[in-house]
Amino acid sequence: MLVEGFGEVMYWVSIGLLVFTLVAFIDAALHREDAYRAADKNTKGFWLIILGLAAAVNLFFGILSFLPILGLIATIVYMVDVRPALRQASGRGGRGRRGGSSSDGPYGPYNGGR
Repeated sequence: MLVEGFGEVMYWVSIGLLVFTLVAFIDAALHREDAYRAADKNTKGFWLIILGLAAAVNLFFGILSFLPILGLIATIVYMVDVRPALRQASGRGGRGRRGGSSSDGPYGPYNGGR
């Protein structure tokens, strides 16, 4: 009974990793190639291949191999390093959505000491 419960938990972990990798793959596919160059990151094709391989490994090997762990590491690197740089390079990150100006501080507009 304990083994069956562990198997079910590992199944859901594997599904979660697959979804996480697919979200990263879709995000990588949606960014333009020049955003990768502007952010000084590897090319769009590189990340699509890496994330596509990670999704395929997660789909076919499950969680009980070391290959999905490597895919998870690549996905985490994309999500915490490459994705924020791409969003900033394409103007979709941070204050770009709120319409902030160059005189805005971290807590709002700078009033000149008033």
